[in-house]
Amino acid sequence: MKKKTLATLLWGMTAGTAGDALATEAVELYVDRKTKQIFAEPGPDRVRLGTFVQVDEPTAAAPAPTPQATPPPAPAPSLAAAPAATPKSSDSKKWYDRVALRGYLQMRYNHGIGAQASSLRSPGDRFIGDDQTLGLRRARVVLSGDIADNVSFYLQPDFASTPSGSSTSNFAQLRDAYADIYFDAQREYRIRAGQSKIPYGWENLQSSQNRLSFDRADALNSGIRDERDIGVVFYYTPREIQNRFQYLVKSGLKGSGDYGVFGMGLYNGQGANRAERNKEMHAVVHVTYPFKFDNGQYLEVGADAYTGRFKVATPTAITVDKRSFTPVDASPANGAKDERVAVHAIYYPQPFGLQAEWTVGRGPQLDLRDGVIRTRALRGGYVQAMYKFDSRRNGSWMPYLKWQTYRGASKFDTNNPRMLVDETELGVEWQPATAIEITMAYANMRRTHVGASPYATLKGDLLRLQLQVNY
Repeated sequence: MKKKTLATLLWGMTAGTAGDALATEAVELYVDRKTKQIFAEPGPDRVRLGTFVQVDEPTAAAPAPTPQATPPPAPAPSLAAAPAATPKSSDSKKWYDRVALRGYLQMRYNHGIGAQASSLRSPGDRFIGDDQTLGLRRARVVLSGDIADNVSFYLQPDFASTPSGSSTSNFAQLRDAYADIYFDAQREYRIRAGQSKIPYGWENLQSSQNRLSFDRADALNSGIRDERDIGVVFYYTPREIQNRFQYLVKSGLKGSGDYGVFGMGLYNGQGANRAERNKEMHAVVHVTYPFKFDNGQYLEVGADAYTGRFKVATPTAITVDKRSFTPVDASPANGAKDERVAVHAIYYPQPFGLQAEWTVGRGPQLDLRDGVIRTRALRGGYVQAMYKFDSRRNGSWMPYLKWQTYRGASKFDTNNPRMLVDETELGVEWQPATAIEITMAYANMRRTHVGASPYATLKGDLLRLQLQVNY
């Protein structure tokens, strides 16, 4: 049988007058609005193209028959995934063709259950505890585009930030401000310079817009404040893998985006929107690869590591067991040793999925017995199971179950207290339309309150609801 194309199928479109033989081979085709892929069954965001049958390629001696049905008004995409085209010269485009504007909004409701629930605290959500109800967790606007054929930019502020210790919310704060400089026409090799996500931890790189669970796991997220810092990172991504990373995000499979199959770089180490304090840089290495099996299933595995010296904040007086004292920073003048390694594996939800990460390392941590802040060991991670199913009428659903644990320092909090975290979260995300996502979850938490001495470990349950609007 000769190779078929969409144009060939169009010639065989049925219109009610085709014979029985052709009618038995007829198939309805649908195109996905985001990925532009062709499907043989309906689904969310899929537009019906029409009913088609396969016929032989027309030859010069035998002209193709006139189609019996009106073709779709817009050109249909190819049945086979074509390689992404090389970006057009920026000189031939208007400025508005080179710049994109998008963003998302998250509004949350938290309801504590249990005597200690109101005292629970989590670095991932400032609205947990203190009789909080509704709050804006994120209000992001992203401006991005190509400045030239080999240079692109990315700018993202957040208008829902809550500074530590502040009773006022919804401050504007910079999240990302960087440029990508490419070294080849296929955009496989690039350097990213500015404030951006540091490639340590798979879930850290996954956008909050795509993440299933409400917050990132503490074990990985405690290494880099706000997942970002100022630095320079080199990334390498083969063209074929660029397409895979893009598909894993746009298809709704909760991908992390393109941070290279290999990355390495230098960054300040004090966290996003913080000045450097010790004139020493952190170094990071990142490796990941999304495998694609013959049945279309994706599996991504990889590892990350960073090392450097972290300058802790000035210790303050605390009270523990009726004893008041100010901890002593015993680290060298250039900061405490700060290093971690992590591994990750993601079996994408097609429809069942598994996601897991684990990290070990050492960093500055308060020793309550001696009243000294010194470098100590840490460990932790999480496992998450999820299931994705799509309904033509009711949109996309993805229930999930996530367990996480952490034993290590809260590196960015004053006095660097030790965190104990054991948490299980059961939830479901519903996306009735591209623009709207609704997530509901129930979490059982056991956490150290690292915001104030005596750093008590509290238990409680939390019912959470989130509305996300994508624009």
